[in-house]
Amino acid sequence: MSTHLKTAWGYIRRSPFQALAVSFVLTLTFFVSTVVYVLVYSSSKMLTYFETRPQIIAFIKSDVKDTEIADLQHRLEEDAQIRDVKYVSKEEALSIYQEATSDNPLLGQLVSPSIFPASLEFSVNDLSFAQNAINNVKGENIVDSVGFTAALGGETSLDDVIGRLKTVTNYVRIGGITFVGLLTITSLVILLVITGMRVVARREEVEILNLIGATKGFIRSPLVIEASIYTIAGVVMGWAIAFISVLYLSPSIVGYFGDIPILPKDALGLFKLFGAILGIE
Repeated sequence: MSTHLKTAWGYIRRSPFQALAVSFVLTLTFFVSTVVYVLVYSSSKMLTYFETRPQIIAFIKSDVKDTEIADLQHRLEEDAQIRDVKYVSKEEALSIYQEATSDNPLLGQLVSPSIFPASLEFSVNDLSFAQNAINNVKGENIVDSVGFTAALGGETSLDDVIGRLKTVTNYVRIGGITFVGLLTITSLVILLVITGMRVVARREEVEILNLIGATKGFIRSPLVIEASIYTIAGVVMGWAIAFISVLYLSPSIVGYFGDIPILPKDALGLFKLFGAILGIE
């Protein structure tokens, strides 16, 4: 093996520009591949976040007893389709309003808890459960109306928003896979061309080795090792450049998207993600 490795390294040193060309193309291919993997991961996380994020708010009528509210809350908590059920009293609603209008304290002083209805807030485990949960809550006698968090708009826009997110995610996946596929084919062609040039340059050497009884595996080994060196170098360099770039940009990306887990927020999670990508590549 050491003899074949030395031979392959000698071929690389004798044609440095060809080696650089192959390494550059492979590095670009695996850099783009790594970025596409990260984009697919991030878009999937974003889609999952928004599929389970819609906050359904059931506003309670003013003359309802606490026992009736507790009963409804208990029934919602037992529903397997619903999660994170929270009761918000009138006083808590006022506190939320005052916090939201903290830049203008006068607005908070002009209102009292009595004008804010109590509410039950909850999310669904999957967007497909939303409509059923909404209809059930609307049918409760103690519920005055049902609303949603402002981020997703009204009831009719839920499916449209998630549908658009799914479309974008599919475009990222299909476009990324197509682009990576084209780069991979280009890299393979260049690698085959360089290997073919090596075979032509070694024609006399191959004939001599055949005459002295060398096996095909013995003749082929330096070429396979040389191609493996190019590929491993391309994987490591492309992955490393993408990893360093994402590591540098991740604080800004995580800060911009806030609660959306578009990337792991801790270093260990990021290392696990890129370790998995490196293993795949």
